[in-house]
Amino acid sequence: MMTPVCVPLCPPQGKPYVFDRVFPPNTTQEQVYHACAMQIVKDVLAGYNGTIFAYGQTSSGKTHTMEGKLHDPQQMGIIPRIARDIFNHIYSMDENLEFHIKVSYFEIYLDKIRDLLDMTKTNLSVHEDKNRVPYVKGCTERFVSSPEEILDVIDEGKSNRHVAVTTGVLPVLGCPQRVPMPADMNEHSSRSHSIFLIHIKQENVETEQKLSGKLYLVDLAGSEKVSKTGAEGAVLDEAKNINKSLSALGNVISALAEGTKAYVPYRDSKMTRILQDSLGGNCRTTMFICCSPSSYNDAETKSTLMFGQRAKTIKNTASVNLELTAEQWKKKFEKEKEKNKALRETLARLEAELSRWRSGEGHPEIWGGTPRSGREPQLWGGIPRAPSGDPKAERHKYEEEIRKLYKQLDDKDDEINQQSQIMEKLKQQMLDQEEVLAAARGGGEAARRELAALRAEHGAARAEVTEVLAALEELARSYDRKAQEAEDTGRHNRRLADELARTEVGEAQAGQHRAEQWGWGGAQRGKQWEIMGNNGEIMGKQMGNQWEIMGEQWEIMGK
Repeated sequence: MMTPVCVPLCPPQGKPYVFDRVFPPNTTQEQVYHACAMQIVKDVLAGYNGTIFAYGQTSSGKTHTMEGKLHDPQQMGIIPRIARDIFNHIYSMDENLEFHIKVSYFEIYLDKIRDLLDMTKTNLSVHEDKNRVPYVKGCTERFVSSPEEILDVIDEGKSNRHVAVTTGVLPVLGCPQRVPMPADMNEHSSRSHSIFLIHIKQENVETEQKLSGKLYLVDLAGSEKVSKTGAEGAVLDEAKNINKSLSALGNVISALAEGTKAYVPYRDSKMTRILQDSLGGNCRTTMFICCSPSSYNDAETKSTLMFGQRAKTIKNTASVNLELTAEQWKKKFEKEKEKNKALRETLARLEAELSRWRSGEGHPEIWGGTPRSGREPQLWGGIPRAPSGDPKAERHKYEEEIRKLYKQLDDKDDEINQQSQIMEKLKQQMLDQEEVLAAARGGGEAARRELAALRAEHGAARAEVTEVLAALEELARSYDRKAQEAEDTGRHNRRLADELARTEVGEAQAGQHRAEQWGWGGAQRGKQWEIMGNNGEIMGKQMGNQWEIMGEQWEIMGK
């Protein structure tokens, strides 16, 4: 709905500015969202790119419009409502769709791109992808799976964003000079342009069709007049950079609005470079023009309205970001080959007709304009009836048609070459995947062989352990036998000692009557001592053998 709005300037009859919608100060956040932002969410989920940004002077309500109070259901702005709405739409879509959602949050401060999710990245650069679409290289990307996770990312980024207090300056009645206002103009003035990017990729698991869409949510810093804000020091430097980047944005808007300039100065600012696709490119863009209700800011309000008026004339051409499958590329390639073949046949026939014409032969059927193939009208529009006049004019007509056909043929060749390159890339990707798969299979086979070897080694180790255990058991049994033999020998020796003691006692008691037999008794005792020595020698040899056997067994156990 187109609604004219007239900004009250001096004189009261002001210039009308026409916009799509105009919201009075008492409009709720929900009304703004439903009127201007809800449709873009559906478009992004359908594979389009989208951008929403707010423009206006400082303290005019840009951050309130874009963010609001993040966790207040009534006062939350566009960004948190979009976060909630995205997942509500996803939950109601086809179950065969698989979604991947990632977000980035960065700011442009003093013409440097700072990652708000990683404060170590303070000067990121802008590059172009294979489709020549600008993007911020190295910016942190977070995968999210719920609205709460998106809000957590926003909270984290907001805590790192640059804000400052801007003081208003008003003329005091009776005083020719301006003095500071008692209250601050904006207690939390954004000192940077912030961009919150939501990138949604979806894939149909049945058809393998892939769509992607990017949604840029931009909160611009406000334009400032230093004479009003009283900025000085670091705040003054920030204001200069803010106004410089906004001026670059205005130049881009003006160049696009005129539509006659071959060069659009996107590269004059990093902000316009990032938003290049949003301004006159493949994107559906919504711009909020935020104005101050104070008559003291009428000059800034008029400038803002003029900026919005120019921006409204820009025409974007949005298209679905569709990634074709290999089968779809193949069908498209075959279709283009058929078109190319038909064009070549038509061209060959026309060249033959032209040769015959130059040789002086007439061909009335050609002048009737009836094509020989049913496909020719779609390919080159047929040959118009040649006028019955000068043959040179007719020849020129044919040559002109042939040049057109050559041009179409060249265009088709270029298109086929592009499709061929894409096919080659897809084939290379398939080969790479096959190599990866073969490597994985080879790795699996090697792992199986290694597992079999480990199992065989484990079996051999178990057999060896069984043998060692059997040897230990045999050693234990041998030790028990030797111990028993040693014990028996000890008992025998003790018995001999007892007998010797009894013999000595008997001899002592015999007394005198055996005195004459002392020689014989001494010999007897010598024999007994000899017997005991022999027994001791036998016991020593037996014990030595036992210790030798035990040493050999322990050596086996050590191995």
